[in-house]
Amino acid sequence: MTTPPVASELNLCLCHSCDLACDMTGEPQECERCGAPLHRRKPNALTRTWAYLLTSLVFYIPANVLPVMNTKMVGAGADSTIMGGVLDFWQHGAWDIALIIFIASIAVPGVKFVALTLLLVTVQRDSQWARKERSKMYRFVELIGYWSMLDVIVVALVASLVKFQALADIEPRVGILFFGLVVVFTMLSAMSFDPRLIWDQHHSNHEEVMDEVASH
Repeated sequence: MTTPPVASELNLCLCHSCDLACDMTGEPQECERCGAPLHRRKPNALTRTWAYLLTSLVFYIPANVLPVMNTKMVGAGADSTIMGGVLDFWQHGAWDIALIIFIASIAVPGVKFVALTLLLVTVQRDSQWARKERSKMYRFVELIGYWSMLDVIVVALVASLVKFQALADIEPRVGILFFGLVVVFTMLSAMSFDPRLIWDQHHSNHEEVMDEVASH
């Protein structure tokens, strides 16, 4: 039973801008339809992914340690971190907002850090373990990445709602800036990773086996 050919065997490359399957005969530098640069693989994908991921990890520390908002009730103000805000909302009965902030600010970044690290390490080790599942994991990381900004949106929304009350006020603090940077750099990290690298070693091994079988 023969396996279907891959793009590299057909000398094709997919344009990342318009999704045109471009003929790479003569190694063209630009897509013939939209003019976007063509790359068989994203240049320096692993290096750039590691750089963005480590940068986001550095920003993740102050994002959780520094206060993200200041709540004033009847003249008395108190700063709260992300986790502190989750507990405050939960204790005051706003469990839905607390759950949204926890998922968007704690769970999602943690999942992305673990998933991207796993993808990078397995690709660098040329691992053949669960290639299909790792490809699905990468698509999942891309999907949830954009929802991480929910925390920033919730703080802004709550602040605007509370300002309508005469005795209460909420102001953002510097921690929300660091969290925004965490979201941006994790998104850049996911965008820099090339999921085709998961399969490259697999296809090269398959070609070697097929050549060896043909020679016998």
